[in-house]
Order: sequence, then structure tokens, then C-alpha cells
Amino acid sequence: MADSADPDAADLIVIPARYGSTRLPGKPLLPIAGRTLLERVVAVARGAAAQAGNCTVVVATDDQRIAEHARDLAVRAIMTPASLDSGSARAFAAASAMDRAPGLVVNLQGDAPFIPPGVLAGLIETLRAGSADVATPVYRLDWDRLDRLRAHKQTAPFSGTTCVRDASGNALWFSKTIIPAIRNEAKLREAGPHSPVWQHLGLYGYRMAALEWFARSGPTPCEQLEGLEQLRFLEGGRTIATVEVEMPQHALSGIDTPEDLAQAEAAIARLGDPYPQEPTLCE
Repeated sequence: MADSADPDAADLIVIPARYGSTRLPGKPLLPIAGRTLLERVVAVARGAAAQAGNCTVVVATDDQRIAEHARDLAVRAIMTPASLDSGSARAFAAASAMDRAPGLVVNLQGDAPFIPPGVLAGLIETLRAGSADVATPVYRLDWDRLDRLRAHKQTAPFSGTTCVRDASGNALWFSKTIIPAIRNEAKLREAGPHSPVWQHLGLYGYRMAALEWFARSGPTPCEQLEGLEQLRFLEGGRTIATVEVEMPQHALSGIDTPEDLAQAEAAIARLGDPYPQEPTLCE
């Protein structure tokens, strides 16, 4: 692959899909309401590619069983090393294997079946129209959702990531702690339904050059303390544009446990199935 992106190459949506999950082995192949997790995520990616235009979808995996299932779904599978330690690194490995280097790469985690396709398309459009190195979605919490996040963190302190932004919508910081701290909260609650807290939705769009920089850089101190790979970009002086989206109806951000699978099926039964009725199989 060339060192710089090919301006005529299609942008790329990469779905990193590992077999070896500690808590839920083989999860990309597990069914949710009659369709595999990977099938659902591929449908999201295809919908986003259709909206954005000039965009290709691939699955990046370290397991032949997942690669075979991807081929059954008529999507290209790229084998990547099992040693890669993040979705971003796997996304870069897949992008590097393309015949023509994409200008933009979206990393859609393989356990995120409820992301609306328009959210991914919005990241692509934000990067195409602006100068940020990275784009990622955030949504503003109402007071009820903030109360639920606080309660959840009593038992799962590292579940759920919040963000503070500047006036232009660029990220100042991300944290597993709820930020910012809120003075005079009672008065703010009386003023309106929305809290000042933004929650992060865990997917990213990158310029290829920024993703290559990430893959070739070592972990940074705050990245390691928080367990948040996006802090490597901020600690390295890179710009992350945050894209405001609606609070998701399906609250699950990822499928990590058997309980998450059950919750996903319950959410589909309650809220409806987001899987498209007539999926497009062409790229």
C-alpha cells in the first residue's frame, strides 16, 4: 500500500470481529433474534455506505470461521494478526491490505448491532467536510439517563464513557469518570431537561494518516490509566471532532456477555428490529 491515501479510492468501513472473546467466545457468530451478530453489524455498515456513497465495507478478523461467515454474507474478509490489541489497530491492518489506500476509515466494532447507519455516514461526512483527524459520536444525557449512568457506575465503574467538548464541538477529554463535575445541580435541573454531560458512542472515523500514526505509536499514559484508546490522539495533539447524535433507543453499546445477548433480544422485542427488511448485498 502507498504511504499516502489515494484520492480516488473509496472510503472504508472496517468491522473488526474477533472470535476469542473471554466472556463470550465466538460472539460474531452467535444469533440475536434469528440473525448473527456479524450479520446485523454488516447490515449497519452497508446502510451507512449506501448513505455516504463511495464507500466499501470489509470485515477484519483473526479467525477463519468468521471469515467464512463474512463471505456467506457477501462481504470481503481480511485476515489480521491475532496479536493486535485494539479495534483501531485491526482497522489499520485491514486498510493497509486494500489495493488502494482509503482516505477515510471508519471503525465499526463487530459487537455493535444497534448503531444507526446514519451515525456512521455522519462521521464520514464530518471528516470529508472538515479538517479533524478523527470523528466520533456523542449524545447529551437528560437527567434521567445521567441518574441511571451514575447508578450503573456504582457496580461497573469502567462502563460508560463521557466527554467534554469545546465551543466548536471538538473533544477536550474523554473519561470513564462522569465529567464535568456539576456545581449547583439542583438549579440546573430546574432550568431544563438536559444535563451538561455528553456520553460517548464508541465508534470512530479516521483520516488514514491519523490512523497510521495511531497504529505506529505506543500507548500513552492517560490512555493506559483510563483504558480509552482515543486519548492517544488527544495526548498526541490530534483533533477529534465530536458529532452530536440522538440518544440511542437500544441502550446496549456492545455485546460482551450472555446477559447482553438476552438484553439485546429483549430490546428488539420491545422496540422493534433495526435490521433492514430488504438488505442490500452489493458494495
